[in-house]
This record gives sequence, structure tokens and C-alpha cells, in this order.
Amino acid sequence: MNRHTIFDWIRQNPWLIVPVLGLIPLLNLPFAKSQSSLPSTSVGTPSPVLPTSVATPPSSTPASQPPPVTVSVRPSSASIPVKTTPQKKSTAQPRKSVAASIPLPVNLSADAAIEMRIAIAAGLDTLPISTSKGGVILDIKGQPIHVLPAQSTYTVQADRQGMLIDSMQLPSVVVIDSASNGTIRVGDRNYRGRLLLVCQEGRLWAVNYVSMQHYLYSVVGSEVSPSWPMEALKAQAVAARSYALTYHIKPVNRQFYDMGADEYYQVYKGIESEADTTRQAVNSTGGEFVSYRGDVVESLYAATDDIVVDAFQGKGMSQIGALGLAEKGYGYRAILGNYYAGTGIGRIEMDME
Repeated sequence: MNRHTIFDWIRQNPWLIVPVLGLIPLLNLPFAKSQSSLPSTSVGTPSPVLPTSVATPPSSTPASQPPPVTVSVRPSSASIPVKTTPQKKSTAQPRKSVAASIPLPVNLSADAAIEMRIAIAAGLDTLPISTSKGGVILDIKGQPIHVLPAQSTYTVQADRQGMLIDSMQLPSVVVIDSASNGTIRVGDRNYRGRLLLVCQEGRLWAVNYVSMQHYLYSVVGSEVSPSWPMEALKAQAVAARSYALTYHIKPVNRQFYDMGADEYYQVYKGIESEADTTRQAVNSTGGEFVSYRGDVVESLYAATDDIVVDAFQGKGMSQIGALGLAEKGYGYRAILGNYYAGTGIGRIEMDME
């Protein structure tokens, strides 16, 4: 398949963005506290403005849960019509992106169609990178700058004029695109997808552009043990998807990334924390999120009930508690209903008609 430039692809394939709630982040990375400190250059067609709202579940569980909500997304080379119930007027601004998504095959799942932007390194002087099957460094116009051979480690260094990769000068913003089915190694971890590198004020930031599906494979295995019962893993997958969606529609930094990769948000370690069980949990709950009155719930969670009470006033899921319920035979929907009072399960689906 011929390589398209970032400009070409975005003109032909605008972003898919799911109509989910707007959320002011509870915690920011140090890098994100002032967006004005970031480079102002960006590439891409703004995404369509979509309805957003904040869903706050009630404090008590009703006798029955609301019916599931279905959100339809239609892939198109033009604007993407999106339906949700109820539909509300949007106040959100279009999101701009530096790195473009790959063209979407017609059989792509909803999780695979949503691209997350995860800040995996922040404020560093140097950063070692390599690619498993080779790759290319692109500028923000999508023009190749340098080819990266497979299994060759490079050191990226912050520089006042941009950044250096070994001794070669680079612009202040570049994208590293790996070969098909390859991975990118950043520091001591391997990641799927692509890598955005930004140098600002003598410091480096790295952002992993990765599908929701691959992101969740790692998050579930990073947050809980892959050896847990499948129903507990499914509950974790749905909660993690809901939480990620809130930052996807209301990112920490609209231009460059959605959220961080540490415990401030939810832990993401790249492919090292994937397992057959985490992939199964994500795939079997594909597109499902915690929903309240048609909106996506900010599905907070923590390790224990005590932490949930202290940190979230009791409104969130205890991971150890979910494990205990799964061991007693409860399914993931019952587990989620127990912790997110009054909610139901919504679903994102691709509309191919």
C-alpha cells in the first residue's frame, strides 16, 4: 500500500471521534498544566463537533438498570454522522492532531477505530528509541526525514533548535511511524502504533498514538493481574474503556495528547502487560462502556474499597472487590452495576450502511 502523507490522509479520512462526555481532568501531567507552552504548529483537519456532556450517576442503585445505549459511528471519507440518544448541543471545540490515523478497513471494530494519544514520557533530556521492523521519521507535513533500520537503537536528545537523533538535527515535532505490524521501543518498553516526539524548552515528550483496542490490552494487564477470573477482567476492561473515552473527548492537551500513562490516569505499559486473557476480556466487551442516561460515565476505580471511599467519596469500583465478586460467580455486568450505581452498559458500534 502506498504511503500517504499526513496531510493527504487527513483530507481524505477525517478523524473518528465517539460522542462521549466532556470532562475537566482531575489531574494533569506537569507538562500539561499550561497548554500555551506547547508548540503551536499542528497538522490535520479538525474533527467534527460532537455532542458532549458529563454523566454523574445517582448515589443509590434503582431496582432495574437502564437499557443499553448504542452509539453508531459510520466510517466515511467525508464528515462522519454520529447518532446518540439523547442528542445535545455541543460546546466542545474541534480537536486537532499532529499524527494521522491509518485508513480504516470496512471491517474495523469500534475499539480499533478509536485512536488514543497517550503521553508515555515527559520532560526528559534524552530518550532511547528503536523499531522492531524498521520505520521512518516524518516531519509534521508527513515528509520523510530519516529511515530507521530494524533493531537499531537511537538516542534522541533535546536541543534548543529542535532535537537531535544521534548527531542529526530534527525539527521540534516529529512522528515515528513503524513498519507494518512492527513495534516502537521507547526506553525499556515496546509499544504498538506510532510515536509523536515533541521538544519544548530543552525537554522531550513522547506520545504513543495507539488504537483503543491495543491500549486496553495493556491497561487491563497493567491495572490488575491477567490471572484473575475472566468476569473481573471484563469489568476492568469496560471501566478502563469508559475512563479512556472521557479523556478522548476532553483531552488533557487537545493538540498533542489525551492522557498520561501512570497512576494519575490509568496505568499503561505497552505490550509487556498484554496477555491472552486481557485481549479476550477487551475483545469480548468490545465497544462497551458504563452509561448513564445516554452519556459515558467517568468510571473511577481503585485497588480497594477504602481507597475508593477516601479518593472518590465511594463512587467508583474496587478492583479487589470486583475480584471477590467474580470469584463468587457474578458476571461483569453485575459487578459494574454494583459499583456504578444506577448505570447501564452502552456500546459503540460501527455503522457500515
